[in-house]
Parts: sequence; structure tokens; C-alpha cells
Amino acid sequence: MDLTHVNGQTRLLALLGHPAHHSISPKMHTQAARLLGLDYVYLAFDIQPDQIGQAVSSLKLMDARGFNLTMPFKCSVIPYLDHLTKAARLAGAVNTVINDNGILTGDTTDGYGYMESLRQNNFNPVGKTMTILGAGGAATAIIVQAALDRMKEIRIFKRKNNTFEDTVSFAKKVTEETDCLVTVYDMADKKALSDSIAGSDLLTNATNVGMGSDTNSLVTTDMLRKSLVVSDIIYEPPCTTLLAQAKSVGCSCFNGADMLLYQGSASFKAWTGKDMPVDEIRRSCFTENI
Repeated sequence: MDLTHVNGQTRLLALLGHPAHHSISPKMHTQAARLLGLDYVYLAFDIQPDQIGQAVSSLKLMDARGFNLTMPFKCSVIPYLDHLTKAARLAGAVNTVINDNGILTGDTTDGYGYMESLRQNNFNPVGKTMTILGAGGAATAIIVQAALDRMKEIRIFKRKNNTFEDTVSFAKKVTEETDCLVTVYDMADKKALSDSIAGSDLLTNATNVGMGSDTNSLVTTDMLRKSLVVSDIIYEPPCTTLLAQAKSVGCSCFNGADMLLYQGSASFKAWTGKDMPVDEIRRSCFTENI
């Protein structure tokens, strides 16, 4: 990283995650700041799950302007914040924190970023049905925004663990507050998963299965069909096993690069008050296609 522009007045922006060092966010945000002549630098910090409170306190102490959260901290960060936006409260997850003179406000831009990525890939969510894999922080933000954007039905598949009933309650809440029917199923029920995908317009992976060196997929190729749109919020690698499966049967498919770009642009504006130059950032930071 070229740090010749950093000085004693430079404000810190950050990412907290585990893992975090694969992230393209430092390059994206630091470059956007340089293009606009803004005095910010963005760094990624890979911390252990039990260190989130210490990390938030440290960033606050150092007067960081704000920070992003990625897996597994989008929910666990909430107790350490002062305020939540309406979207973050409904989703129960935060990916962006703004520090205003020591007051930390949590927001979620994941849902906006994902829905904008759909639109950029010529998918109109109105009246459509989505099967989504996972119910973590990114997934809940996507579900909330999709419901608000008038998707007809969302079917969540997650592991039947100790948070399963919480997800059922979340689905009921979103159904009650929007015009979208949201239901929850056990990820282990492969027949239900296959039937759900068969009746969906869109399949979304919002888990970390397939990230980095993980070559697993939560679906089998015979569950897919050419008319299905398949998306994966993972962007590294650019083509996960799920997306390779989708390509093999002729599906329209895309990875998480555009979601990252557009959620990042919303975070960037919250911190700096300026619009991220998204076209320049896309060209310089997202060079690989699936």
C-alpha cells in the first residue's frame, strides 16, 4: 500500500472480521478517499470472536471515523454500540458503524448493496421468490431489504441449531411488517431445499461455505435449472463451487463483488459525506469475472 499520503491528521477507517485479511475493502475505501482528496486510510483487523468488545473500544479510543463488520461480528457487535438505525434494528445485524464524537451508531448497508447488485444484473425483485442459504448478519439484512423492495416470498434455509427459533421469530416479524412471506427450513432437509429451489426465481448463498479454499457447496447440481438466477455473496474466490455448478447448467449467476461495491459506497458516504466513485473503484478493484 502506498502510504506517502498518510500524515498526522489522517483518520482511520477499519474492518473487523475473522478472517479479514482476504478483504478487498481496504483497497476500495483507501483508493476512493485518495481519488476524492480525502484524508482517510482503511485497514483490516483479523480478531478472535471473543475480542470484539476490546476491538470496538480500541477503535473508539483511537477516534476512528467508523468501521465495517464482517463474519462473525455483525450481530455480536450490537451490545457495544450506542444507537442502531431502523434497518439495523429490524435486521438485528450491523455491518457499518459511524463514530460521531464518541457516539457509535450501527447501520446495515448489506441489504442495499445486495439489492443494488441484483438491479445491476438486470434482476427485478418485485413479485419474485428467493431461496436463501444462511441466516447470519448479511442474510438478515438481505432478507429485510428484499422484503421492503416487494419480493413476494423468501425461504430461509439454516442449520437447526440453538438460533433456529430466533430465525423463525425474525421471519415472522418481517412477514408481519412487510407484504413478503418469509419462512424458515432446516438446511439438512435436502428434499425441502430442492423443492424450494424448484419454486424460486433466485437462489442466494449467504453463508461462508465456498469462501477461500473451501470447495464445498450446500446444493447439488441437479437442484439447479437454466431459468434460475444464482448469486453468492462471496467474492473470493470469484467463482465458488456453487457458481461453477450454476454456470454448468446455464444459470445467470453473479458473485458478491457488486454487493460489496454498493454496500461499501453506502458506508463510505455515511463516513465521509461524499459519493464513492463507483465506476473507477469497480475498474481498479474488481478485475476478475466469474
